[in-house]
Amino acid sequence: MKKVAVVAAGPEDQIPSLDNYKQEIDRWIGADRGALTIIRSGIHLDIAIGDFDSLSTAEKEEVKNNSDLFLSFPVEKDETDLELALLQAIELFPKQLFLFGVTGGRLDHQMASVQLLYTLRKKSIKATIVDRNNSIELFFSGEHRVEKDKKYPYISFIPFSKEVIGISLEGFYYKLSNKNIYWGSTRCISNQLNAETGTFSFKEGILLVIKSRDVLI
Repeated sequence: MKKVAVVAAGPEDQIPSLDNYKQEIDRWIGADRGALTIIRSGIHLDIAIGDFDSLSTAEKEEVKNNSDLFLSFPVEKDETDLELALLQAIELFPKQLFLFGVTGGRLDHQMASVQLLYTLRKKSIKATIVDRNNSIELFFSGEHRVEKDKKYPYISFIPFSKEVIGISLEGFYYKLSNKNIYWGSTRCISNQLNAETGTFSFKEGILLVIKSRDVLI
């Protein structure tokens, strides 16, 4: 198993066209209303999971009839629908995981989703949150390669840990060499690649890398 996508119940106007990812994703998992989003995007739904409290009775039947595996849970439970979907995804041992529909709605859900990137990285799973205007990944210390993405031309580096030690940027418009950044720092916001690829490295800490574009109206 290589690539798995989880689609959650975030605002549909913030979810990019899933059709653009259809060819590279091996398995699709829908959390709550995200399952309906997958089906109505013309994509085969492998697993539907959640309490489905955001669906009407007819919509829930539509999901049930168009999924290989339908897992329904009570509304009152310890895990969120997204967490349940991620547990299913982890069981597939993915090389890469895409998360759609986890931003743009409630801020508490959005912040918790970003923190889940840490949990997945600890399990050696490369996970990316993707919406119409952003792509978000989390990295541990070391040297990493980044590729230019025309959809998201701006690249920002934001400390996830309290401090990130010895960050260096090569191949970027604003270069950086062995500097430290801290919570609240805006030093590494809104950079761009000069070429098709670049590298970033840091010695200690945990770093969020956010590719973005200006909001489309």
